[in-house]
Amino acid sequence: MAIAQSLELGITSLPDHTQLPDSDGTFVKNFQEHPQSILLTDSIQSTLDNLHPDQQYAIGQDCGIYWRLTQPPEKGAECPDWFYVPNVPPTLDGQFRRSYVLWQEYIPPLIAIEFVSGDGSEERDRTPLSQLSGERQKPGKFWVYEQVIRPAFYAIYEVQKASVEVYHLIENHYELVAANERGHYPIEPMGVELGIWPGQYGNLELPWLRWWDSQGNLLLTGDERARIERHRAEQAEQRAEQAEQRVEQAELELQQERQRAERLAELLRSQGINPEEL
Repeated sequence: MAIAQSLELGITSLPDHTQLPDSDGTFVKNFQEHPQSILLTDSIQSTLDNLHPDQQYAIGQDCGIYWRLTQPPEKGAECPDWFYVPNVPPTLDGQFRRSYVLWQEYIPPLIAIEFVSGDGSEERDRTPLSQLSGERQKPGKFWVYEQVIRPAFYAIYEVQKASVEVYHLIENHYELVAANERGHYPIEPMGVELGIWPGQYGNLELPWLRWWDSQGNLLLTGDERARIERHRAEQAEQRAEQAEQRVEQAELELQQERQRAERLAELLRSQGINPEEL
């Protein structure tokens, strides 16, 4: 598709990630999206490091995935709020990725996540490329993910509804994933589950989108792990202080007992009795 389009547009070679726009000129739609992306990345990092000891993976946060050559170029890209691609280098030719270009990479994301800021119709739009007409230049986002970009999993997260829909690509078609007994959605290739966690992250109390391991244990951020370690260290210190206090108390009681014994011995001697003969 990309090669044929390059000929139609008079382009002699396919552009790479350094030659394509890394922004469509829009800005983050609300104050929750940025910390939500960071939360997803921070908490999954150690899991991905275990899955990829060679560090060959990439995470995109509000980055473009180019799938089609268009004018302007950004019309041929989708921009998931969060996505993960396994088995690709984190940089290209020593440069940070400016975007993810399918005709340059070939490996699709394993999961793409969209954060809904409107009513969710954009993220669920299945309008195919063949039905474009008039001023409309882009097919539906859902159709592009399902038919072109083809991540194995596509998630639609709605903070206002405290919900997430997860779709799994099966035989070229997205099927809705059923929640397990914990209300989570298994992402089996990653060995994790995706779900909603009502709680505080930073200074925001919200229903956050988060990861759990396959046993249902919440995957923690670095800050959360550090707080737990500090709490454990404080508890250990308190236990050590309490143990030291008990030792000191026992020594004090022993000293008091010796003093009582010495006073009793002196009293007996004053009455002509040798306490050692008793």
